[in-house]
Amino acid sequence: MKLTAKHFKVIIVLLLLGFGVGIYLQDLQHQKSTDHAWKANRYNLARFNKITEYNKKMNAANWKMMQDSINNQLDTLMILRFRKEMDSMNSTDAQEASLLLGTTALEK
Repeated sequence: MKLTAKHFKVIIVLLLLGFGVGIYLQDLQHQKSTDHAWKANRYNLARFNKITEYNKKMNAANWKMMQDSINNQLDTLMILRFRKEMDSMNSTDAQEASLLLGTTALEK
């Protein structure tokens, strides 16, 4: 097949169209993940603000009880974050293993 100017133009148009669609789809996914991240950050920030307000109320009479409560809440936040990271890593490992074995999660 001989490449003419017309063929070259069609290839260029298809290439640019492919890049445009790819960038658009990537932007949609980015918006979704950004929305979820903002929601999670707002929730965690609200909890953190409550903890700092609680900390400001601390005085000599109640500091031990309040400090224990704050530490428990911060520990809970860290545990939840760790669990989320581990779930994500385990999910990724399971997907990689299933790809190596040639199976999917639906076949199991």
